[in-house]
Amino acid sequence: MKAIQDTIEPVARPEKILQFGEGNFLRAFVDWMVDIANEKAGFNGNVVMVQPLERGMAEMINAQKGLYTTVLRGVQEGKEVSELRTIRSVSRCLNAYTEHEEYLKLAESPDLRFVVSNTTEAGIAYGPADRLEDRPQSSFPGKVTAFLYRRWRHFAGDPSKGLVFIPCELIDKNGDRLRELVLRYAGEWNLEKAFAEWVEGACDFCNSLVDRIVPGYPKDEAPALCGRAGYQDNLLVAAEIFHLWVIETKKDHSRELPLAQAGLNVIWTDDMSFYRTRKVRILNGAHTMTVPAAFLSGLDTVEECMQDDAVRSFMDKGLFEEIIPSMEGDVEALKKYAADVAERFANPWIRHLLLSITLNSVSKFKTRDLPSLTGFAAKRGKAPPALAFSLAALIAFYEPAEPGKGTANGELTGKRGGGTYPIKDDPAVLERFDALYAVRDKSAAARAARIAREVLTDVSWWGEDLTAIPGLEDAVRLGLQALWTPASEGGNGVRTAIAGILSGRED
Repeated sequence: MKAIQDTIEPVARPEKILQFGEGNFLRAFVDWMVDIANEKAGFNGNVVMVQPLERGMAEMINAQKGLYTTVLRGVQEGKEVSELRTIRSVSRCLNAYTEHEEYLKLAESPDLRFVVSNTTEAGIAYGPADRLEDRPQSSFPGKVTAFLYRRWRHFAGDPSKGLVFIPCELIDKNGDRLRELVLRYAGEWNLEKAFAEWVEGACDFCNSLVDRIVPGYPKDEAPALCGRAGYQDNLLVAAEIFHLWVIETKKDHSRELPLAQAGLNVIWTDDMSFYRTRKVRILNGAHTMTVPAAFLSGLDTVEECMQDDAVRSFMDKGLFEEIIPSMEGDVEALKKYAADVAERFANPWIRHLLLSITLNSVSKFKTRDLPSLTGFAAKRGKAPPALAFSLAALIAFYEPAEPGKGTANGELTGKRGGGTYPIKDDPAVLERFDALYAVRDKSAAARAARIAREVLTDVSWWGEDLTAIPGLEDAVRLGLQALWTPASEGGNGVRTAIAGILSGRED
């Protein structure tokens, strides 16, 4: 079978969109939308990707000339839908480390107008070591600042050459936060005042919310799908049919980026707070709350979670008894949205690996579940049991198989049953867990008490001391004890611990 690049001809168009990130989500969401906008709304623009980390997919993407296939499956208007689409909206992918000057030359392009990104929840963060002369800067905002400075200088501050940023990172006010950090770097690097004024006046940093479940490369089905497509594609990306992009801005860019005109579910608004709160706390919150315990119990995919009575009941308890009661708004409407989310999770065509959801779980819990946990406690005066247990399961998930040995290839290795699994997060988070687990305690109870307190009092992680929440420290401590006691030793084990949460027991 011929390769995709030997079968399909790429389409040369102006590179109007710069994309920081080359992973599955952006390729199955943003680049898929741009491809449709080119076809149906006359956008006539391509995406040029930037690999923001030293290790990535640039070589694979360029080997296929930017071509790849999206595999969308689900239920739409009561009918099963399965759709393969060859994406021809990507022109190339540059490595910001090995092709730094070529990457910076993009800043001089008069065609460039939009910038999208997905550097995970931990990506829009300050890097104190970043300097303008770095090639490149370590942080994403640092890279953006240097890129914009190059553009400002090349076009002599022309206000018409400002860029529109639409970050897809799942943090509140992601565009506002990115702008704040760019201006901070501009000040710390002693860049011209006129540059900062240009950033604020000529560039638009939109806040955005993205919603589509993207499991990624369908390894087990790849041969059959390639046969159906008629070519070999090593970059297949599977996703659900449902999609939603809410973009918050005071300016109107909808004609420049005609996604809605192409029939896509894209909403331009001046206030996205309702959409964000609902999606992050219910859909993403359910994922992050459920996955660590489900994985430790022996499950591997979201679909398995929905078919497992105990895990599904645990998710439902968290959603309907804790997350939704912690929120403001129409309760019945929120329950309807949660029921729709559960239906999406059960999509039989989406093999969403639990391990892929565990990436950067600490920052994800803070963003997705901590607001529900604290909101519930504020209303009820006590910690929510399912969410508290999910935090204990998250802590247990981060236990290295060999504590004190440090990371290898930027990750820790955990142990489940007779096998191992990768633990991936910010290096500082991994180092902290490795050190916590390396300490020898007199008993499992002492270990649980120490680690629960150390994690909950880490203000750098949570932004507050979580031991102030009534009952949370005890709940997490007891949850850890239950998770760490194998059923074969007369203790709980993961599944018995979940059953205890469902029955209402707290010991």
